[in-house]
Amino acid sequence: MQHTVAGLVPILATPFHADGSLDLAGLARLTRFQLDSGVDGVATFGMASEGFALTAEEREQIMTTIVDVVAGAVPVVAGVNGTSTVTALEQARAAEALGAQALMVLPPFMVKPSPAQLVDFYGDLASAVSTEIMVQDAPGVTGVAMAPALVAQLSALDRVTSVKVEAPPTAPKTKAIADLVPAEFAVLGGQNAQFVIEEYARGAVGTMPACEFPDLLRPVLADFTAGRRAEARAAFARLTPLILFGLQPGIAWAVHKEVLVRRGIIEHTTVRSPAAVLDEASRESLHAILDELALPSVAVGAR
Repeated sequence: MQHTVAGLVPILATPFHADGSLDLAGLARLTRFQLDSGVDGVATFGMASEGFALTAEEREQIMTTIVDVVAGAVPVVAGVNGTSTVTALEQARAAEALGAQALMVLPPFMVKPSPAQLVDFYGDLASAVSTEIMVQDAPGVTGVAMAPALVAQLSALDRVTSVKVEAPPTAPKTKAIADLVPAEFAVLGGQNAQFVIEEYARGAVGTMPACEFPDLLRPVLADFTAGRRAEARAAFARLTPLILFGLQPGIAWAVHKEVLVRRGIIEHTTVRSPAAVLDEASRESLHAILDELALPSVAVGAR
């Protein structure tokens, strides 16, 4: 199966009302903002989506909202983070039934699998769904290491079409994997696009950052892929403080939402425990960065 997920594919935040309930209207605006920004796909239930704090019913409502707004314009990627084969299969089948074109699948991590078990795990998922599957290599979260040779082995499985590399240092691993896998197998980066230029230079064909600045990252990627490397690096350097601020453990979700509220895309910065709210000093520091960027507010088009 040929991969369809490449380019700029932000991980959508999950907006909540002040009382903690789902804000589906805010999610629809957020999704339209991505499309207006020229993204190549959207993803949900990733780390930046607070997927750890969503019920099965909420996941269904979220997928339905996103798929309705996207209306086939770009691929919709759904994260799968079950802690066993059977729970991952349940999430995968539900996401496929709701319209996901691809599944971004974490390995089981409560009980650490062996390499042979990982091959079996991804093979079982691939045989149970008709969507394409992205391997999510995120040992910082899961504690599960995947050597480049193992990723190459997984790339031979039917429907396993891509990998998201989040194992630092990401650029060397991107190259190591790209050198081993078939040309049609896609390597993408994550970690809020922190090293996206280095990853693209070493074989990545996409990136999956958070969702509050796709309109600013899109020109960077366009410049880089067109060979305007100096322009891309200069523009990316301006974004770096914001990117790094959104990588802080514990408060990353609040950072993403603070920016989205500032830009007029969602109404509330509410996060769900154990994600933490921003303290006042952190909020002031973030807004100082946004002031320096002169980050524009957004008028989200109707779709």
